[in-house]
Amino acid sequence: MNLAQITELNEAGAIEYLESSRWPDGPICPHCGAMGNIVRINGKSVRPGLLRCRDCRGQFTVKVGTIFESSHIPLRKWLMAFSIMCASKKGVSALQLQRQLGLGSYQTAWHLAHRVRHAMKTEPLASLLNGTVEVDETYVGGKPRKGRGVKSKPGRGTKKTPVIALVERNGRVRSHRIGSVSGKTLKGVIRENVERTATIMTDDWKAYGGIGKEFQGGHHVIRRSSGEYSRNGINTNTAESYFALLKRGIMGAFHHVSKEHLDRYCDEFAFRWNHRKVTDGERTVTALKMAEGKRLMYRRPVNR
Repeated sequence: MNLAQITELNEAGAIEYLESSRWPDGPICPHCGAMGNIVRINGKSVRPGLLRCRDCRGQFTVKVGTIFESSHIPLRKWLMAFSIMCASKKGVSALQLQRQLGLGSYQTAWHLAHRVRHAMKTEPLASLLNGTVEVDETYVGGKPRKGRGVKSKPGRGTKKTPVIALVERNGRVRSHRIGSVSGKTLKGVIRENVERTATIMTDDWKAYGGIGKEFQGGHHVIRRSSGEYSRNGINTNTAESYFALLKRGIMGAFHHVSKEHLDRYCDEFAFRWNHRKVTDGERTVTALKMAEGKRLMYRRPVNR
């Protein structure tokens, strides 16, 4: 479904749509795992979509066991939020979601957006990156305000927050905040995310030195410090393309992203990148299926 089709749903239709997406072969009890012995409870005083398991006698709805659980936001608005965020290439702010969905407060929209990003997170990795993998880092954060005696230094050595991206050529991306751009940190991230049969491509930052010994395809370096950007297919242009989207989203839509929440924004942009070759509707369905088994409480939004 695209956004136009989702907006035509009423609450009952939204529940039916999520049920068919989450349980294509019929409801599964989240309490005991039973399937096939579940009945729907109807009545004027019964909340929509209520089900009961005859095996364990537990009651539940399609929202139980997902990021939607205990939410007072109508499911129809949840589906609209997923559709908007999955289709917005450079992101959408919480204020805009608040206006478009008619939510009561900015805090509600902010938490909703973070729960959608939490659903988009790939955890654990289904498989390691392989083939030709470009690795690069960038820095996220604004310039210090003038008149405070602080000089803004671009690139390595800045006070901004470093973010690493590992991108397969024509494939997936893994991206998250890192504590530093030291050799220990950068090489550790590569080892954790890349198959040993892969080929590594980076710029000439000295911290990457020696990593090629651990990978069959070796380590190929582009001399960015000398003004070189591509040589015989050796470059980090794909990683730069991902960073371009991330930074345009932060500058144009979010304006400010705190270091504590930066990983969630990386999850959002990585999800859209990894599913860039499908339609907006297919991307939305994938994100909805990833919402199962995940919770993010408002009182602990930073705890990963």
